Amino acid sequence: MLGGGQLGKMFLQEAANYNAEVHILDPSADAPCAALTPRFRTGDFKDHATVLAFGEQMDILTIEFEDVNADALAELEKQGKKVFPQPSVLKIIQDKGLQKEFYTKNDIPTAPYFMISSAAEALSYKDQLPLFQKLRTSGYDGYGVKALKTEADLQEAFNAPSVLEQKADMEMELSVIVARNEAGETAVFPSVAMAFNPLANMVEYLYAPAPVSEEVEQRAQALALKVIDALGMVGILAVEMFLLKNGELWVNEVAPRPHNSGHHTIEANYTSQFEMHFRSISGLPLGNTALIQPAVMVNILGEPGYSGAAIYEGLEEALALGNVYIHLYGKSVTKPYRKMGHVTVLDMDIRKAIDKAVKIKDILKVKA
Repeated sequence: MLGGGQLGKMFLQEAANYNAEVHILDPSADAPCAALTPRFRTGDFKDHATVLAFGEQMDILTIEFEDVNADALAELEKQGKKVFPQPSVLKIIQDKGLQKEFYTKNDIPTAPYFMISSAAEALSYKDQLPLFQKLRTSGYDGYGVKALKTEADLQEAFNAPSVLEQKADMEMELSVIVARNEAGETAVFPSVAMAFNPLANMVEYLYAPAPVSEEVEQRAQALALKVIDALGMVGILAVEMFLLKNGELWVNEVAPRPHNSGHHTIEANYTSQFEMHFRSISGLPLGNTALIQPAVMVNILGEPGYSGAAIYEGLEEALALGNVYIHLYGKSVTKPYRKMGHVTVLDMDIRKAIDKAVKIKDILKVKA
């Protein structure tokens, strides 16, 4: 696996149930995976030679982070290694411009967009405001995204190849996670609704199941299946969508790996997204995606104003609320809005789960 962060850590925990030998490559010697396996290697997953040397010793290669060297993975695929997601798919997803063109080509609904190569070009789209500017490459978790609401905002646009996206008249944001194995078997998790932190522009709360009609649920799942089938991808794919006020669904972005919007599945679903990722890339039958009971997930972010060695406050008080499952990622250093962990709350009454999650957000703090 290229990448040794929290997604890799949770993948290792599931893969251990299958007695799988998982090797990890990550540039940081104290990445979350490092403490979990003796098969951790320090190295740059963006460096062609490093990835090639690492991959030549493996049977299957996968990722927990998109920004890796796809050319090296393509070379390994030519050597006969199994690489999932396939490098051809990864190259599309690594570039938000290519993603958009893929959606257009395959009749997948998405927000209207314009391609630009510089900040100067953004100025010519002032009549289309409000817009969102997304860097074509290397953006993640809200980084590389700018809201352009006024002409003054255009003066602060990224001076790099970007996608300008028209603002959606949105009811809510959804995510649907879908898996596909080499045999073409697919499995779809129920959709979830996401609420974002307005300052960090990343998911703060997640609600499962999403509060949508059965008709919208069926269309959302069908759209996620259409995306993964059009890609011909093997592995797990998170399909983030906008549900518009007029009932339409637009695909926003996709992630070809386990995703923050699927963390609740560890406790709330019969098969977690991490086990499903393992099954799909290993050629195994896919698991049961059904929800066991409603869940709310809250991301635990580094507190504003604190940077340094992480100190956790409120763990005992949060656990005392009951049906609360805490996952700390093992990051030694905290900084404002850094993802340091998540908490999943289960309750047959989703409203009670929401109330607990809001309390946990106030109780559980990461400081330095």
